[in-house]
Amino acid sequence: MNGYADGMASKKAYLEHLRNVSLFQGCSTKDLEKIARASDEINMPAGSLIVDQGQTGREAFVVLEGTVGVKRNGKKVGSFGPGTVVGELSLLDHGPRTATVTCETDCTLLLLDQRHFLGVLDDVPALAHKLLASLAGRIRDLDRQYFG
Repeated sequence: MNGYADGMASKKAYLEHLRNVSLFQGCSTKDLEKIARASDEINMPAGSLIVDQGQTGREAFVVLEGTVGVKRNGKKVGSFGPGTVVGELSLLDHGPRTATVTCETDCTLLLLDQRHFLGVLDDVPALAHKLLASLAGRIRDLDRQYFG
């Protein structure tokens, strides 16, 4: 098997990963290819700090493989696996990180930086709609927590 076919196979697998991310559902293959081009795949060993609560962030991460642990104010909120999006609020503003996230296992992550992401939002309207819906869901959850 030549390297090119191999690269195509891994690219296809990569797009399948993206397709499983709820934030990217409803995106066409063409859209997913644009997202893939605007992002980098990175590997981080277990124990790595991905985002640090209170720090300013300029990028988001999508967990492709592995498990991450999320803490708020030092209290563990949960463990999350593939498809989890971390830090997406930083794609929209330069506010501080709202949680600390670390790799509980060795992880493969997709790194989306703000500059590239805003370009993708212009190109992929489905993603903008999805992101708005996801933020609306978060706001409703917070409302319920505060106001019942």
